[in-house]
Amino acid sequence: MLKTKDILDEKDKRLRQVSKEVIFPLTEEDKKAIELMKEYLTNSQIETLEKKYHLRPGMGLSAVQLGILKRFIVIVHEQEEKETFKTYIVVNPTITSSSEEIIFVEEGEGCLSVNRPYEGIIPRHARVTIEGFDMDGNKVKYRAREELAIAFQHEIDHLNGILFIDRIDKKDPFKDYDKYRYI
Repeated sequence: MLKTKDILDEKDKRLRQVSKEVIFPLTEEDKKAIELMKEYLTNSQIETLEKKYHLRPGMGLSAVQLGILKRFIVIVHEQEEKETFKTYIVVNPTITSSSEEIIFVEEGEGCLSVNRPYEGIIPRHARVTIEGFDMDGNKVKYRAREELAIAFQHEIDHLNGILFIDRIDKKDPFKDYDKYRYI
């Protein structure tokens, strides 16, 4: 079982590297990593398991956060019905289109690799289309909005060596607050 301490901290230089494209078929190690990521993210969003295993809640992880410099992400998104989840596993993900509308998370984005408070807004597209592959190498395409769109953008940033805190304007952390819609 993956533990919170297994997730790289922002001080780890690997988080600043660009991850490499995955060549199919996936290795057994990559498949195991994906299963561990999925299990961690699901358990971390179920309050009793989160407390039992001392997990930090999260809805997305990229392979690089486990020290694997390969382009795959896992997002576990809680649905309307509590403790019901939809899991997205995307290998070699790319954002193929995005809305002009920009949004941000009012209380701020979180990251399992950033263990400190910060202030500021992170502008994100309100809607995105993601294309990539599933674990078997089949093409997948997802259209995401709002919270899920932000999660995809956040995780794909990780694959490019970008942390969400890099997207906060250092001189004016709340720049354009009135210009964008918050969720």
